[in-house]
Amino acid sequence: MGGVEEDRLIKLPPKIESKCRRAYELFGALGCPDGGTELTRPSKKREPHSAAGTKILPMELRVGDRLANETGEWEVIGQPYTTAGGRIVHARVQRINEPDSWEIRNWDASKRISVGRATAEESKGISD
Repeated sequence: MGGVEEDRLIKLPPKIESKCRRAYELFGALGCPDGGTELTRPSKKREPHSAAGTKILPMELRVGDRLANETGEWEVIGQPYTTAGGRIVHARVQRINEPDSWEIRNWDASKRISVGRATAEESKGISD
């Protein structure tokens, strides 16, 4: 197709070179052998997740995490554990400010769940 010149740049066939030059004029440098720089993709910036809407796997639950569903708002009061070969995760939860209303909830271990997690500043304020 193309040959190598003395300065180690590839000599492109005229058709490809003209397409490259047209693209260079439209979009800037595309790594053409005329000394242009490589085109880079813009970096993807992720927005930090808020503590209220965090989706985690059930085994990542911690004591103090809050869950909400159709029956109300619940707080995790016991470490999660698995059964059925690690496919089902269980954790003891209670309704917020109702210690007598605890129950054991279970989730599919591979499905993410929405939890509210207190940040470090909120935790410090509660313990003081």
